[in-house]
Amino acid sequence: MNQMFQRPVRRTISRASSSRKSGTASAATSKSKTLQPGSDTESDVELSSREVTSDLDFKKVDIFDDKAWDTDLECDDNTPAYDHSGKTAYIEACKLVGVIPVSYFLRHMQDSKVNLSHHGLGANGMKAIAMSLVSNTEITDLNLADNWLGFHGGMAVCQMLKENCFISHLDLSDNKLNYQCAQSLCAILLQNDTLRHVILTGNDFDDKSAVHFANTIMLTKNLEYLNLSKNNFCEAAGVVFGPAISENSCIKELDLSWNHIRRRGAVSVAQGVKTNVFMKKINLSWNGFGVEGAMAVGDALRGNSVLEDLDISNNRINTEGAVIIGKGLAVNETLKVLKIGKNPMQSAGCWGICAAILKNPNCILKTLDFSDILVNQDFNEIFNKVQEQFPELKMRHGGMEPPLNPKARVHPMVKLHSYIQKNNLRLVDFFNKFDKDKSMSVTHEEFLTGLVETGINLTEEETHQLLEELDRDGDGEINYSELVIGHTDFQEKERQMNMVITSMRPITT
Repeated sequence: MNQMFQRPVRRTISRASSSRKSGTASAATSKSKTLQPGSDTESDVELSSREVTSDLDFKKVDIFDDKAWDTDLECDDNTPAYDHSGKTAYIEACKLVGVIPVSYFLRHMQDSKVNLSHHGLGANGMKAIAMSLVSNTEITDLNLADNWLGFHGGMAVCQMLKENCFISHLDLSDNKLNYQCAQSLCAILLQNDTLRHVILTGNDFDDKSAVHFANTIMLTKNLEYLNLSKNNFCEAAGVVFGPAISENSCIKELDLSWNHIRRRGAVSVAQGVKTNVFMKKINLSWNGFGVEGAMAVGDALRGNSVLEDLDISNNRINTEGAVIIGKGLAVNETLKVLKIGKNPMQSAGCWGICAAILKNPNCILKTLDFSDILVNQDFNEIFNKVQEQFPELKMRHGGMEPPLNPKARVHPMVKLHSYIQKNNLRLVDFFNKFDKDKSMSVTHEEFLTGLVETGINLTEEETHQLLEELDRDGDGEINYSELVIGHTDFQEKERQMNMVITSMRPITT
């Protein structure tokens, strides 16, 4: 009976425990009144109490709160974030190679454009920067100009570019890379898929390096701008550059200015431009094309239908060469900018180019640069016609030619003196030719008549000057004494002039 009674009590308590609103205190009081210590029912009640407590605790837990969970599977979230700038790597690299970190680089490692030109990095400084740039994902435009990197610094850049796939603009100007670094550099330019704009000005690359750069120009699939100016490329380099330019299918702008490309090299480059179907702009200024190169350029302008900007300034192109280039312009329909200044073509060469433009109704030139070339009035007249036909064309030249120096004016007394000496006359005999009445005085009219009779040709201006100088008292007549004084003064001035000229002559032994 006792057991039968007790079981319902357990179930009653269990059902009470299922009620979410009943308190823990009520369950505890009921247990103390109905249960005896040591009975089986006591253990059942304890089990029910644990069920109540567990049920109540679970209710208070927010299953969406990550902080409320405590398991052995959790780990501390103290992992450092990935350093996209490579700052840590740079500091460690500086310690490794033994250089002081560049503070500017540390401050700007997270910028997209970083200018490290003129920082005196040297080879070791470049090695440390290269190590950090391997993992840098921020910098896309890097200027390393004028840091004297040399061969080892250049090789560090090449190794970095094998891993870095974010830099698209790179300036390595004036770093003395020379031909030792050329092969590796050209190989990485072909391998790297992100480089678009590369400047290699002033690195002492010569004809030995030209073969590697020609291969890059011909095979690159990524480069859009390549600057090889101010190097030591000569005629042989031009010979290998020509076919490469012809086959180029990616580079839009090429700069070969300030080199020594002449004769066969100049012809080869121009022939490459003629058959190229992709390049928009090429700078060939400050080389030495001459007439031979000018002929090839004129032929290129006739055959090329893509080029928009051509710079052939300071290339020893004379008037003949300018006229030949003009023949190419007469049929070209794509060129927009022509820079041909600083050439010894004179105003006649500029005139020839303008005359050729007038013959081409499909010409689309917008800029015509004749810098430092003096032009004359004939050029101005023909260029006015060009502007009437092509009003959008802007022209620049070196200014107007100075007027021709007028002939030195001869003093009229010189002609009188020459007549007297030529005819071996005394001054009084010369005066008597004018003084018909022997009065030792002649009027202006008598003097002019005497000049005509003696055959002394004087202009009206010279006659007026002579009368003013001889008629010293202004009475309208010239006395013999006045002629003597005027003649004596002239001889004195002539003597002084001869002394000055003599003193200016160099003394020889």
